[in-house]
Amino acid sequence: MARLVFGMNQSLDGYVDHMAFGPSPALFRHFIEEAKGQAGSVYGRRMYEVMRYWDDEHSEWNEDERAFAAAWRKQPKWVVSRTLKAVGPNATLVDGDLEQAIREIKAGCEGEIEVAGPELAHSLSTLGLIDEYRIYLHPVAIGHGKPYFAGPRPPLRLVAHDRIDESVIRLTYVPT
Repeated sequence: MARLVFGMNQSLDGYVDHMAFGPSPALFRHFIEEAKGQAGSVYGRRMYEVMRYWDDEHSEWNEDERAFAAAWRKQPKWVVSRTLKAVGPNATLVDGDLEQAIREIKAGCEGEIEVAGPELAHSLSTLGLIDEYRIYLHPVAIGHGKPYFAGPRPPLRLVAHDRIDESVIRLTYVPT
């Protein structure tokens, strides 16, 4: 059975905003390796629309960007949306019963499935379906954006912490 993992970059004041700060080259390479090892990803509509950037080739990309795009394209994606009518390559639209769909996805896969997007993560957390939370804590305060936790923070227990690059630490939590 697969494990659902919600992990995102977060500012010191608790926000996720890919336009306000981004990964260093070392952290980006870490995310490439994560993407290569994932059994798939579950996206909410908005985060999926942001990530669709990786579906198309861009001539200005460097080697790491091409490697991330290849890993992202290869993995299956499930997109939770009531408004989308179609999704891109290697993606499946989830528009029915969220809990049943995610339980079936978890039962049908092995390994880690990334959960992307705070609002989707909140819904899945409320259903008790997220197995692990990974906060990539950046030393910036931005004062705006979407909070990592879109609702009340679930009760969590710290199980690991590690330095990813010169300024980012990963905090790994599991539900209690």
